[in-house]
Amino acid sequence: MKAQCQCGSVTLEVRHNHEVHACHCSKCRQRTGGASFTLTAEGAPQISGEENIGRYRSSDWGERTFCKECGNDLYFHLLPESGMDEAWYVNAGLFADNADFALKLQIFTDCQAPYYHLSDDTPKMTEQEFLAWVGAAE
Repeated sequence: MKAQCQCGSVTLEVRHNHEVHACHCSKCRQRTGGASFTLTAEGAPQISGEENIGRYRSSDWGERTFCKECGNDLYFHLLPESGMDEAWYVNAGLFADNADFALKLQIFTDCQAPYYHLSDDTPKMTEQEFLAWVGAAE
């Protein structure tokens, strides 16, 4: 499926299962003011406009990316040197064709801001539960 930033400088071809995850971690909330909604890419996205992508290493295990032109969030990249499987979590808002997307999981729910609550009855994981699930727990 095709995804692109607001200005069109970056486009992504992404294979995914149409399942949206909401992350409530402090970094996502600081970036968006609320939860970050992403889809897990099945393999690396095919990228056009790579020169327009800015990268920010936001943790020991991942980097956040954005369009240098319009500032649109693109994806979170779980890096291979993290010791976990490499993964790409693509901003769900980049897809114009999203009619069959469904919220399937919320993570870092213990970090959620007090000023909003999602009404969907989806599985929820705390920070500790999520980190244990991906193998990053200490």
